Amino acid sequence: MDQAKPFVEAVAVKDKRVIKVGSTEEVSYLIGKNTKIVYLEGGTVVPGFIDTHIHLADFGRFLLWMDLSLVSSINKMQVLLGERLDKAAEGKWVVGRGWNENHFFEKKQPTRFDLDVVSSENPVLFYHQNGQVALANSKALEIAGITKQTTSPTGGIIDTNPQTGEPTGILRESATDLVWRLIPEPSIDEIVEATSLACKKIVQAGITGVHWLAESSVDVAILKRLLAKGELPFDVYMIVPLSLMGDSTSLEGFNGNAKVGGFEISADGYLASRTAALFEPYHEDSKNSGKLQYTKEELTSLAKNIISKGCQVIIHAMGDKAIDAALRALDSAQPKGRQRVDPAALLNPALILRLKEQIVVVSVQPMVAASEFSVYDAIEHLGESRARWLYPLKTLISQGVRVCAGSDCPMEPLNPLLGIQSMVTRRFFPEEQLSVDEALQTYTLNAAWASREEKSKGSIEEGKLANFTVLSQDPHEVMQSKIQDIIVEMTIVNGNIVFSRNA
Repeated sequence: MDQAKPFVEAVAVKDKRVIKVGSTEEVSYLIGKNTKIVYLEGGTVVPGFIDTHIHLADFGRFLLWMDLSLVSSINKMQVLLGERLDKAAEGKWVVGRGWNENHFFEKKQPTRFDLDVVSSENPVLFYHQNGQVALANSKALEIAGITKQTTSPTGGIIDTNPQTGEPTGILRESATDLVWRLIPEPSIDEIVEATSLACKKIVQAGITGVHWLAESSVDVAILKRLLAKGELPFDVYMIVPLSLMGDSTSLEGFNGNAKVGGFEISADGYLASRTAALFEPYHEDSKNSGKLQYTKEELTSLAKNIISKGCQVIIHAMGDKAIDAALRALDSAQPKGRQRVDPAALLNPALILRLKEQIVVVSVQPMVAASEFSVYDAIEHLGESRARWLYPLKTLISQGVRVCAGSDCPMEPLNPLLGIQSMVTRRFFPEEQLSVDEALQTYTLNAAWASREEKSKGSIEEGKLANFTVLSQDPHEVMQSKIQDIIVEMTIVNGNIVFSRNA
């Protein structure tokens, strides 16, 4: 990612930083009797991946759940549930995710009675692979007060047996919240332990830094606990919600490889729920064009307040109307500042020009973008002319807008290489496909630029921090559809090997 030296043979590191980049011969002169030499055996080194949108504490919670993604039958689901219950206290909730009836031998959806056979006293909630459907057992339905008389909530469906009218245990969309909201929060010790495990999985994916989207002060406390225990193996740029703006005490006390860098404002909602704010109505709902969460004056005031604290403004704006409102607010608060709009999904040429002129960073989640087309069916819901401007990444980059990328884990897979592959092989409106270098840049140099750290991160240059990801193959040289299969051999943060596959 250094234009002056796009490809080199060797790199030397001392005191956390790169001191030499060049040929093997040039770097070999620096080898002394105490030098540790790492032979890469034909592997490829890229700047350490930076994930600019991850919910780290939620990822930890997610790892406490049962993984049902490889379950091939209802019987296997029952066996795994039985094994989990052997270790669970009576009455303790069991949560899982990842099942898909299309993968089952039986080729049918499970019901609450399939779970009741194994668990009659422990409430169970198993989320489908798509995350919008869940299966609850009878105990969970009982706790939630869901019976044959219960009316489905707005935006959701409680499936019932057509003959008896009794709930089957399948809950859809907002109906899943009827049970989810009753599940007790794990203890802080449990979450810290699970988040520590999540950190290990992050470095195994080749990630050397994250932009952690915090949900509450609990996330801040978790980060501090991880730092105190020495269990944070990468750099963290934390983005906190507006609710913590007045809580300066909890946001202090960070040093080393973690800091609170920005505050997030939500200008609108999401396309899938038809709450993203659009200039024109949704195709299937001619009276609905979404809704802005704030007036221009309110957005501007919030942005000015954040900037006055020396922090970055991150505005969640998905629809074109919300992006317009975000840009107007940022222009009023601080013309041409280096602020950020996330994910800036539905654009148009005029908005793209304004993003460039105002030097605003666009943060995207490639797998979410792919899902908007393949799962949400954006062309049908927005129309082809508007969907053409949904995540126009090539146009953004060619116009000089900085685009950084993240996973949105645990809602989407963690793997940065999968995100890169998704951007390179984009199926819908392929004119917006990125080159391998452009896609790599969104996870490296642009990601560092997004948090104002490009002078120390994002490329392998002398004087910068020694953050590297070692890959088994060069992403330029494999089939584009196989980029996600490249193996992360090693992850190096600040000159320390924090993960090695062969260690």
